[in-house]
Amino acid sequence: MSDTIQNRYDFVLLFDVKDGNPNGDPDAGNLPRIDPETGNGLVTDVCIKRKVRNYVQLLKNDTAGFDIFIKEKAILNNFIAQAHDQEEVKSKEKGEKTEAARQYMCKRFYDVRTFGAVMSVGMNAGQVRGPAQLTFARSVDQIVPLEHTITRMAVTTEAEAEKQSGDNRTMGRKFTVPYALYRCHGFISASLAAQTGFSEDDLNLFWDALVNMFEHDHSAARGQMATRGLIVFKHDSALGNTPAHTLFDRVKVTRSDNADKPARDFTDYTVTIDATPINGVAIQRKI
Repeated sequence: MSDTIQNRYDFVLLFDVKDGNPNGDPDAGNLPRIDPETGNGLVTDVCIKRKVRNYVQLLKNDTAGFDIFIKEKAILNNFIAQAHDQEEVKSKEKGEKTEAARQYMCKRFYDVRTFGAVMSVGMNAGQVRGPAQLTFARSVDQIVPLEHTITRMAVTTEAEAEKQSGDNRTMGRKFTVPYALYRCHGFISASLAAQTGFSEDDLNLFWDALVNMFEHDHSAARGQMATRGLIVFKHDSALGNTPAHTLFDRVKVTRSDNADKPARDFTDYTVTIDATPINGVAIQRKI
């Protein structure tokens, strides 16, 4: 594995959805998440991290160093117990076992050394603050969640069939957003990367995941989703040279000439980047 990263990074991620539900809210009947005061759509950081994890798991197939800690049907305490079963952990003094287990978990699991994890339950492998962090994604414009009635030409039980005299129809609901472009901000800390072992190879895999995560996540519920922009600001130091918010302000997303109509495609927006040189910061557009 390559050396840990030596530079701080800040980035802007743009992605869109067409006729789909990018992140349903279980507290609202799975309606698309929305800011009730502004009407802008929301996608949680947890949702985006889930897609990154799924992509890495698909690409690496749980190869050494790229296993995923938070994955479907996982029993987390079992993973922590496995860490304590390792010889390099068992051989440590009692007061050192937790730190040794924490280091093992960072080495084994990509998502632990990337996003961090709370592993202080069960046999205790401590807590990890990950170097890569994301904000909620917020839609550029207000969204209009739509509710659709759908019909299944079948029923589940004999009782339902008898009740309908053989008509055998099941009605349901489906929620979509006609179109929305979402913007998310992210941060990668070289200082925290040194604590978890997050390497240059891990970073390149992270960028790859952000670009391609929707390509392997298609479903009828999510409609069409795609990464539309990944703008990275690379500092020439570990602590950084410019506040993140001033860098994010350089990326502008505005409506194109047809702003009098509802947006229905990425071409309805224009993305501009202020490329004026910044002391100690390089701008990289990944997509």
